[in-house]
Amino acid sequence: MTLSISFLGGAGTVTGSRFLLEHDGRQVLVDCGLFQGLKQLRLRNWAKFPVDPASIDAVLLTHAHLDHSGYLPALVRDGFRGKVHASSATVELCEILLKDSGFLQEKDAEYANRHGFSKHKPALPLYTLKDAEAALRHLHAVQFHERLSLPDGPDILLRRAGHILGAASLECSWGGVRIAFSGDLGRFGDPVMVNPESVPEADYVVVESTYGNRRHEKRDPQDALAEIVNRTIARGGTVVIPAFAVGRAQSLLYHLERLVSSGRVSRIPVFLDSPMAINATELLHRHSGDHRLTPDECERACGIAEYVRGVGESKALTSNPMPKVIVSASGMATGGRVLHHLKRYAPERRNTILFSGFQAAGTRGADMLDGADRIKIHGEYIRVRAEVANLPMLSAHADADEIIAWLGRFHRPPRMTFISHGEPEESDALRRRIKDELGWACRVPEHLEKAVLE
Repeated sequence: MTLSISFLGGAGTVTGSRFLLEHDGRQVLVDCGLFQGLKQLRLRNWAKFPVDPASIDAVLLTHAHLDHSGYLPALVRDGFRGKVHASSATVELCEILLKDSGFLQEKDAEYANRHGFSKHKPALPLYTLKDAEAALRHLHAVQFHERLSLPDGPDILLRRAGHILGAASLECSWGGVRIAFSGDLGRFGDPVMVNPESVPEADYVVVESTYGNRRHEKRDPQDALAEIVNRTIARGGTVVIPAFAVGRAQSLLYHLERLVSSGRVSRIPVFLDSPMAINATELLHRHSGDHRLTPDECERACGIAEYVRGVGESKALTSNPMPKVIVSASGMATGGRVLHHLKRYAPERRNTILFSGFQAAGTRGADMLDGADRIKIHGEYIRVRAEVANLPMLSAHADADEIIAWLGRFHRPPRMTFISHGEPEESDALRRRIKDELGWACRVPEHLEKAVLE
């Protein structure tokens, strides 16, 4: 029997990663992500899953970000009964992210119903906190570099991808075919995270292309961050940083601590207003193999901010007029507590809204960076008069050069390279580079396409 792969998500878009492997009547899903960004993408989350969840034997996760793990509660609710295999840190992060996702979806639906701004009567969550808790019982930790044979399924091996804590590149050997999934690749030489590990060889490769047509700015992120913070504080403003709770928030705390300790930024109050980010930050100590920081550096980075846990504390922070830095989720301003801070601080010119990496099309982050003078939050339009800036060099995604460098370490060309997890322009640009520079066969699959792997 041949092995096949179906691209149920992460094809033609940078979100919703879902890749279905099929062999001899068995099915294994690699990643189980939410679609985010444009409305037509988000509607896919509500559509019937392309295959019966009960027919899937196992799920393999490359990492915990919701565009790779966030659909798991719905998959389990709708009939999946197998195990979900992931690295130890990914399992712990999923416990934070999935419960938070279910809780926020319930709260968002409740808020929409209370204020009557949803077109749906009533507005419903995609899944609930209870659904998320049920999904977590299916997670099982896998050690890096230890090959695991799944019953009647593939042999799998995880290597560190350097993107966030627990992020992995995944190798599957099944039916005599070896296929490697890059997952989301991190940066080479990042001051916080480890370098992405090489994969020696594979018959087929599925590689991400988030930054497939771009190179990250080489400027020192601390220089750029110091300029923006000092400029904002000088005019009596607040810096609001929408940050991914897992990965980016921790990097930002590290850089802010370094700037304050060196005297390049005055000792202004720094707040981490995201229970999920707070919990993720505390995991740095337990998973030292996934990052470069010493225990002392972890302690200092975690100690630079005042942690805001309760809703009442968050509301008080929103109304506090003193100059400060607020780091709050979500990174693309699609939900979470940061929306309340944007409603308060975006209309005033003295403030700065500072993004820290990729913003998917259709998100508030992308709109603001494109110059939108108003954004819609909770059914009302908010004026954007604050300075809007971005620190793309803080991205946790490899840029085009780094992706090519990672691929270039394979000992032999694969039979085919499938380019995924990118917008069409980015994916096609990476396809041309792989073809021209590496001489490999490669293509960009379409949504729901199925390919037979000989």
